[in-house]
Amino acid sequence: MSETKTTPIATLPDQSDISASIFPPADHTANWKNMTLLVQLRWIAVIGQIVTITVVHSAMKITLPIVPMGVVLCALVVLNLASILWLRRRRSVTAAALFIALVLDVAALTVQLYLSGGATNPFIFLYLLQVTLGAVLLDARLTSAIVAIASASFAGLIIFYRPLLLPGHAPDELFRLHIFGMLLCFILDAALLVVFIAQISRNLRERDANLAALKQHAAEEDHIVRMGLLASGAAHELGTPLSSLSVILGDWRRMPALSRDPSMLQEIDEMQAEVQRCKAIVTGILLSAGEARGESPKITTVNTFLDELVSEWRAARSGARLSYGNAFGLDIAIVSDSALKQVIYNILDNAFDASPNWIGFMAERDGDTLVLRISDAGPGFAAEMLAQFGKPYQSSKGRLGGGLGLFLVVNAVRKLGGVVSARNLPQGGAAVTMSLPLASLAIGARSHVR
Repeated sequence: MSETKTTPIATLPDQSDISASIFPPADHTANWKNMTLLVQLRWIAVIGQIVTITVVHSAMKITLPIVPMGVVLCALVVLNLASILWLRRRRSVTAAALFIALVLDVAALTVQLYLSGGATNPFIFLYLLQVTLGAVLLDARLTSAIVAIASASFAGLIIFYRPLLLPGHAPDELFRLHIFGMLLCFILDAALLVVFIAQISRNLRERDANLAALKQHAAEEDHIVRMGLLASGAAHELGTPLSSLSVILGDWRRMPALSRDPSMLQEIDEMQAEVQRCKAIVTGILLSAGEARGESPKITTVNTFLDELVSEWRAARSGARLSYGNAFGLDIAIVSDSALKQVIYNILDNAFDASPNWIGFMAERDGDTLVLRISDAGPGFAAEMLAQFGKPYQSSKGRLGGGLGLFLVVNAVRKLGGVVSARNLPQGGAAVTMSLPLASLAIGARSHVR
């Protein structure tokens, strides 16, 4: 199937829709995922502290203030449970919420270190984990605040802390314990950084990919606006010359020299029919713009809409061989949309250009989705065109400005919440499939092609 009749779909997207799609809360969605990672990290911290306190207090016989440290652990558990409930009620998280979560983690670590030797505790370097997470998750201003808070906490613990009582331990043994504690701290820091920074980086890459896709979508919307404006202007401009041609052909038909020649009368009739067809297309373009704003909706059914569409297309292209099958089943009422009709016309015209001897058109229902499949027996799509399917100016016809038909088709169907796909058939030819949610076509639906 070749592709692009450039008959425009004269329906325009609202500028408010475009601006809304350019600046979505993509950062907030990534922050939601990162907040769940902080919750997981906090669970690991709680389990690690319980294990460490148990080993130090029971196995190493070092006296620790169990009750205050247990209160801090309970506070972390309550914070995590509250965070989980909070995350279930929302799908976006701000950078400020991440900052508060990191500050609370720094505060909990500071209290635990204060109760267990202050800066002499080898786990003091866990502050680096909080600073690193802040550098990855937050902007420069909030990261600087995390660095300042962690540094102030470290400095304060040099002066203010509760000393550990280490009876019966020689200085060499204490030094070895300190080195061993630093080793554990390093392993813990390194392992957590590798696991969580890798996941955070993956979230950020997904966010960047989403932003790139949204920017591309906004650019395509802007392109549709400009094409729609050109189409509307062209429709108005073409009205006058088409009316003039209609009058001239009517005068020719009444001229005695021409009216006596049957072959000339037949040619004049054919020209008048083509002029009327052009006028109908121009009228349809302007009418589509009106219906997209909700003016004069026409109530019909799925089967009636498709049957009338096929009948009109066959009448306009008498030489086409269209094999039409309708397996939709139980009929339902919908709002007839001339823009959607033009979308289907575009694909049928493309199939006719590639395969004038045979075109297949099948309508089916898949649950709550209308599936329209148009196939042909032509040469099929080139591989590079399939890779860029629905992008503007991807045409095999070599015409200046060609390749807009499928671009407009894909975007019009997307406005209805549907999708368009294309593939080459094993036996030759190509097929274009449109899947449209019936809810977007039903009476009272607010989603229309714009």
